[in-house]
Amino acid sequence: MRYPVVIHHEEGSAYGVTVPDIPGCFSAGNTMDEAMDNVREAIEFHLEGLAEDGEIAPAASPVSAFEHQFPGGIWALVDIDITPFSGKTEKVTITLPSILVRQIEKQVQKGHGKIVLPFWLILL
Repeated sequence: MRYPVVIHHEEGSAYGVTVPDIPGCFSAGNTMDEAMDNVREAIEFHLEGLAEDGEIAPAASPVSAFEHQFPGGIWALVDIDITPFSGKTEKVTITLPSILVRQIEKQVQKGHGKIVLPFWLILL
């Protein structure tokens, strides 16, 4: 998942980095590279804590959702593999309508990472 981060820097200070999608997640570094490395660790640390609490990693928002909150910031995307924070896998057998199976297959072939399931399917 690609989380947007905003980088702040004032002359004579460290580079500060905030992750708006993950409340309380921020980091810093003496250089831009160090700040980006550190924020990756901060994101992973936060996601690990959420997983330990039985919570799901928050979805990444587009930068446009936060631009107005951080004027003058420099935006970047940090790609995080959230798989390790999703808990153990469980094998299940389900029966789905064939039209839904075809829709899922189409989305997977297109390379879409998200598949939005109908509300009624979530309730099954």
